[in-house]
Amino acid sequence: MSFPYKTGGKAFEALRNLPRISLGSLRPEPGASKNGRRRGRGQHGGNRSGRGHKGERQRGTRPRLGFEGGQTPFYLAIPKYGYNEGHSRRPQYQPLSLRRLQYLIDLGRVDPERPIDLTQLVNGRGVTVQPLKRDYGVQLVDEGAELFSAKVNIEVQRASEKAIAAVERNGGAVTSAFYDPMSLTILIQPVPFFQRGRPIPRRALPGEDLLPYYVDPENRGYLAHPDDVQRARLALAQKYGYALPDVSKDQMYAMLAARKGTRQIFFGLSPGWIVNMPEKKILKPSDEKLLKYYSS
Repeated sequence: MSFPYKTGGKAFEALRNLPRISLGSLRPEPGASKNGRRRGRGQHGGNRSGRGHKGERQRGTRPRLGFEGGQTPFYLAIPKYGYNEGHSRRPQYQPLSLRRLQYLIDLGRVDPERPIDLTQLVNGRGVTVQPLKRDYGVQLVDEGAELFSAKVNIEVQRASEKAIAAVERNGGAVTSAFYDPMSLTILIQPVPFFQRGRPIPRRALPGEDLLPYYVDPENRGYLAHPDDVQRARLALAQKYGYALPDVSKDQMYAMLAARKGTRQIFFGLSPGWIVNMPEKKILKPSDEKLLKYYSS
């Protein structure tokens, strides 16, 4: 069979004389590939060591650090376990159950004859508070309320209604008080602060978002009026069906009812005082400007 030499005739004639095309007969065009070893990847891929790229690996399909899927970080999608209202960027309150508090009292780590605050709870290894991780104190919860039998005056940052009822049923008192991060650090670590020889600062007042909680007598807020707190105590006793103990003539109750001032950090120590640890003395300011500043 012969092809006429017209348009495409030479091409058909060449195909007739060429062998059949297959994968085994395919070869790269001469000069298309360079002879030598393969170049490595990365900044130093062309060196003779053959080490190639040694930096960060490619992410591929792995999510970014902190993202477990989707576009919302895990610390926003999954709130911290505990008693915080929202995600972990908001104030955290470490839970303290009544069962744990009774355990600390039975072991002698916490003295019920004296007012209890974060200093006693932290020193008694009852709770761990970390202000750098946005811990704002302790929340008293009602776990073990049926077993709690101690008479205490305890100061916490938050408290549930059943926990307040369990404490007041035994003749005790609960106070919800706010501490700013600096005051909270001083309260849980008083010895290192006293060793610096600095005056005790004033405790800051809560912000607008926390102020309604600490002025509410039902929460036993430290900014609530004492008369409103007493009425709230009676209303809570009627709600849970117990009678408040008659402790009006009890001298111990007078000590238990002692509360800190709104700017006071430690029991018995006012703002502006300096605790001299080596000489075991307390230095009080005498200048009128300092007295006016710390008493305002």
